[in-house]
Amino acid sequence: MRILVAEDDVRLADVLAQSLSEAGWDVEVVHDGRSAYAQLLDGTGYDVALLDWMLPEMDGIAVAQRLRDIGVVSTPIMMLTARGGVRDRIEGLDAGADDYLPKPFDLDELLARLRALYRRRSVTGAAPVQVGDLVIDPVARRVTRGGVDIVLSAREFDILFLLTSRAGEVVTRGTILDEVWSGETDLRSNAIDVHLAGIRAKVDKPFGTETITTLRGVGYRVDRP
Repeated sequence: MRILVAEDDVRLADVLAQSLSEAGWDVEVVHDGRSAYAQLLDGTGYDVALLDWMLPEMDGIAVAQRLRDIGVVSTPIMMLTARGGVRDRIEGLDAGADDYLPKPFDLDELLARLRALYRRRSVTGAAPVQVGDLVIDPVARRVTRGGVDIVLSAREFDILFLLTSRAGEVVTRGTILDEVWSGETDLRSNAIDVHLAGIRAKVDKPFGTETITTLRGVGYRVDRP
């Protein structure tokens, strides 16, 4: 399990590196955003990236945003920041982060969240799911529509795979939180709405389609053609 840690506080970076190494991670540390961006863009096979928001040279938000805009890096990103307000969390998720943990944080919680991101990235043995011309391959973590590649964040992918693999069924918000967030996010949170908006913007809007139906007060459903 390879992880890139981008943290400009050298002491905190050392603590994270030691704790993650003891937990079985292969850790690489950088101390500025440009280095983090270059390492992730290089495609060296990181399973997760842990980014501090307030990095020098390029902040964590800019790193995540540029990587997602380019569309070739799907490495799950965990954002660490002292900014814990709701608007801050929304900004981090909208920029392309897959999870968000305010400082100060509990180390055990951080490790649990990283393991959850790794598990979702490492799904093996599941067959691709197809709904019309939309194909989701959980092994390659690849989404195509009509043969066109679509790049999603790790959580966007997991939500889409969950919904399409249960096409024809209603999937509740609680089920999404349990299976994608491992129950870590409060039901009142709008994290699901943020990610669904991202999915629709990438999977439906460019193709003039509508894949996910919202059933208010009930959940979501993907209908087979």
